[in-house]
Amino acid sequence: MALRLYDTGTRSVRDFIPKSPGQAGIYLCGLTVQSGPHIGHLRSGVNYDVLRRWLEHSGYQVRFVRNITDIDDKVLAKALEQERPFWSIAYENELVLARAYRTLGVLPPTYEPRATGHIPEMHELIKRLIESGHAYVADDGSGDVYFDVRSYPDYGALSGQRVDAMEAAADAPERAKRDPRDFALWKGEKKDEPADAFWPSPWGPGRPGWHIECSAMCWRYLGDEFDIHGGGLDLVFPHHENEIAQSRAAGLGFARYWVHHALLNLGTAKMSKSIGNVIDLEAITALGIRPVELRYYLSAPHYRSIIDYSEESVREAATAYQRLENFLAHAVERAGDVAPQQLPAEFVEAMDDDLNTSRALAVVHETVRAGNTALAEGADPSAALGSVRAMLGVLGLDPLDPHWAGTGGGNLRSTVDGLVALALEQRAAARQRKDWAAADAIRDQLKHAGVTVEDTPHGPRWSVSDAR
Repeated sequence: MALRLYDTGTRSVRDFIPKSPGQAGIYLCGLTVQSGPHIGHLRSGVNYDVLRRWLEHSGYQVRFVRNITDIDDKVLAKALEQERPFWSIAYENELVLARAYRTLGVLPPTYEPRATGHIPEMHELIKRLIESGHAYVADDGSGDVYFDVRSYPDYGALSGQRVDAMEAAADAPERAKRDPRDFALWKGEKKDEPADAFWPSPWGPGRPGWHIECSAMCWRYLGDEFDIHGGGLDLVFPHHENEIAQSRAAGLGFARYWVHHALLNLGTAKMSKSIGNVIDLEAITALGIRPVELRYYLSAPHYRSIIDYSEESVREAATAYQRLENFLAHAVERAGDVAPQQLPAEFVEAMDDDLNTSRALAVVHETVRAGNTALAEGADPSAALGSVRAMLGVLGLDPLDPHWAGTGGGNLRSTVDGLVALALEQRAAARQRKDWAAADAIRDQLKHAGVTVEDTPHGPRWSVSDAR
């Protein structure tokens, strides 16, 4: 396997070598489900779905784990605010998230564990850390347990920071910490939090800290050591730094490679539920953007490139995707439904170069241009058709895939196809009776609606114009 992955810890690019030949274990930090997802969260799902698809295309059996954080400070704050059980809020938003992922063609993970289902594994890791001197029970009777960052010499290696330059961990009061940067592994029961949000433990009733949750779920489903750990760039510190420290201090090899995607910004700030500057899937589809077009928009930039959201940029991405659709529709009309063929070498090289989807899609568009030239010259477009289908299939963007025919993305296309076909039949009937004015009026109406009609020796051909 020639896939080169960016390693945040060493700032280097190196070849991906899985722990077990022919297999790959991936852990993606999933969402904290205090509310529904916005499109920045969905970028994460799409980016790692592409990584998974590429590994599977390359012959790996992928065990893909994406967790749900259903117990956390933010979830409990929502529970108190809404006067609802925390688990009710978490599950409701988990269902919304699952629907959004399905709508965007994100494959279901091999396992999707919830944090609340893995309290025993968390207890076991915390016990190991206490016994090895890397963690301690607070001496103020709070029931809190903290990780001692000074006990782990490599703390800060992933984010490139020195301990003395770090800010204090804000996950618990400093009163019982040996060092302000020590972080909570277990949080003792508190009177101002929901009564059903605590579990018995060797240190008294309480709940887990955020970081220990992911370490426990990685361990449970991927073993002591696994291949790739992913998440947003905003998780490098403190979340992933803390995961590494507690996991390796507990004797686990943990993740061998780290893959972090850049954020999606709205204005000058990252899209974030905590500050309220969010746009969700429903807001995008209300603009007339189909789910498959949103997937294209989210996957077109390299995963480490920041996306600055604007309605204009989403519409430009939709138009670019429609060019691909139009070629496939016309090529299938001429050559029949050609099965996906071997991937072009340039596409493979781009995907192996740190999953460079931007360059890979440039290859797709170059192939489409060559295919359109073949169509215009009356040549057989089968080769271009097969290559384009293969490339888009790897990216989860093939418009001929049954998924897009059975969702909101495909249904809209089918409706447009039917309406345009009806208008073209009326235009053909007008031309047959030599009513040129009526024929031109229909063509002008279609053009005004964003549909360009081209008369060819094989009959009229239509496409969505760039001016839409």
